[in-house]
Amino acid sequence: MHARVLRYLDEVVRRGSIRKAAEYLHIAPTAVNRQILELESELGAPLFDRIHKRLRLTPLGEMVLAHVRRTLREYDILRERIEEFKGVRRGQVSIAVTAGLADALMPSLAHAFRQRFPGITVRILDLPITEITAAVERGDADLGLGYDLADAPSLRVRAASDWRIGVVVPPGHPLAERASVLLSECAGYPLILPAAPLSIRSLLDDAFARNTIEVAPAAESTSMALIQRLVMQGDGIALLNPLDVMEERARQTLMFIPLRDRNVRPQPLALIERAGRQPNAAAELMAQSIESALAQLYPQIG
Repeated sequence: MHARVLRYLDEVVRRGSIRKAAEYLHIAPTAVNRQILELESELGAPLFDRIHKRLRLTPLGEMVLAHVRRTLREYDILRERIEEFKGVRRGQVSIAVTAGLADALMPSLAHAFRQRFPGITVRILDLPITEITAAVERGDADLGLGYDLADAPSLRVRAASDWRIGVVVPPGHPLAERASVLLSECAGYPLILPAAPLSIRSLLDDAFARNTIEVAPAAESTSMALIQRLVMQGDGIALLNPLDVMEERARQTLMFIPLRDRNVRPQPLALIERAGRQPNAAAELMAQSIESALAQLYPQIG
């Protein structure tokens, strides 16, 4: 029902060589090579250009690889649905997220999901925002979760919400007991800001410009964990969204106070999947879990 050569070809392309693919598959390189040669003979044309012991897909190879990967994905979906039909919740789901969400939101989501579905393997891919949509489009990830994700006809938004930006301070800070603050009130304290590669930074820079506030950050970082640690140590205050410090707020090691400036845009969060494709059972269960969790969190901390 499912020829070995499809797996062999896919792994050769992924690993870059027959030897590495064979090592990953725990079989002899000659077995992999024989299957590929037989497929090339059947098709009547080479799948690879063999240059200086390196393999590069021919145009025919590219077409065959696209078919192979589509077939493998469909076969995996079929296997998972068979298992579900048999009453056994098994399978695998992969979700591409930003580093900040991987650190802040995904640990609790993944833990809750695994408690409900211990037979499902959860793969969390920590990727830059620009690569999340591409990973979902290619099929490398079943789902994508991130801020300010680009629209694409090949993608469908499962859930979306806007998260207010606020100031993050340690307990006992002069701003800690405020119900809300103005951006101008934050400028009087050392600021620890997300660095430019993070999408929230462009929102902050736009807000500073709209309020004609000149900023010289005390520190910048792409690491949410580092930003949080600096704030806890009293090195300054941060401007983040509530999901970034969800667990720290629960432990009361950090406080979040929303900004009330009207011209500070919220940060849009979206859960995406490939359009026109039925998700496998594990991906559907994960998507439903994320939708439910975000719906519960939004009225509490949005």
